[in-house]
Amino acid sequence: MTRSELISTIEKKESFLCVGLDPDLDKLPPHLLKESDPVFSFCEQIIAETWEYAVAYKPNLAFFEALGAKGWETLAKVESLLPKESFTIADAKRGDIGNTATRYAEAFFQKMDFDAITVAPYMGEDSVRPFLAFKEKWAIVLALTSNAGSQDFQQVQNASGKELFKVVLEKCQSWGTPDNLMFVVGATRGEGIGEARKIIPEHFMLVPGVGAQGGSLEEVARYGMTSSCGLLVNSSRGIIYASAEKDFAKAARKEAQKLQQEMKVLLGRYRK
Repeated sequence: MTRSELISTIEKKESFLCVGLDPDLDKLPPHLLKESDPVFSFCEQIIAETWEYAVAYKPNLAFFEALGAKGWETLAKVESLLPKESFTIADAKRGDIGNTATRYAEAFFQKMDFDAITVAPYMGEDSVRPFLAFKEKWAIVLALTSNAGSQDFQQVQNASGKELFKVVLEKCQSWGTPDNLMFVVGATRGEGIGEARKIIPEHFMLVPGVGAQGGSLEEVARYGMTSSCGLLVNSSRGIIYASAEKDFAKAARKEAQKLQQEMKVLLGRYRK
């Protein structure tokens, strides 16, 4: 998916919602566990009830990989279900270099057909560039994440007093463009989003942490929104686990619609 297509979808749906697909067997509605592929059934119903309100989907690969070979088959089936107008993200957090990184890119961009993959930049330029070599595909680089442990490295200051996540943002910009490079910036630090936006004024941000992790959607929009929106806000647990009963998909739909309605208002308020 191109940047212009993504922006068009945001405008059409008046939404910048990304639904995270984290299908944990321990949390699935009990009635699904009787099915031959409960993870697929769960994702299928979530997608069917949320696609009207979401512009992106982000399967978390850990929950599929944990199922072994069958999990990869399920992931492929789920990927094929995702609406063609949706921006699709393989949340893989790959971080290797050279031919290894290229093979990861081929797996998710060619063998499957994801639009983007999350990438850890710790090994430097050669851990990101291979993902940028594929036309109309995106690398989403981890910069400032929403977990508590992000303080261990991402917010450590160098000799000049600059935090590491800012160095990552500044350096990575030269490797790609706003047409193929996004950054993960967590919602639990609203001012951090503002600081990041000063460094990457045109790039999209994938923002986790809204909902179950306590991030404020209004703060995300206030600090991070641009004229092209520039945001994909991810919600996983708050949507997909809104109910553990047979109505789980309808409950997910309700939560997705609620977020979309809030996003519609924020687009009108903060889009410049």
